[in-house]
Amino acid sequence: MSDFFIILIGFFIVVANVIGFISYKRKKNLYFSAFTILLSAVLFGAIGGVLALLVIRDAFAIFYGLQVGYYLLINSVIVFLISILATVIKRYNNRTT
Repeated sequence: MSDFFIILIGFFIVVANVIGFISYKRKKNLYFSAFTILLSAVLFGAIGGVLALLVIRDAFAIFYGLQVGYYLLINSVIVFLISILATVIKRYNNRTT
């Protein structure tokens, strides 16, 4: 059963990052793509909770699904920190040239 949720976490992380990349290509804004990944973390966390309820059929299974959302939130925080770092580096390079 735990293999199913590990695969689900990996799949949702990849899908969320692809959605964030597509939103970056359209808007050319790193912060918007980080926000898109954050919103998809909430959506995929809810989907993971429902899937856990359907697979395990226990009231406490929702916590397994919310763990999927937790890892996606960590992913969105990492993307946000990378976007801040990229902005700082870009402004530093523009200032020195």
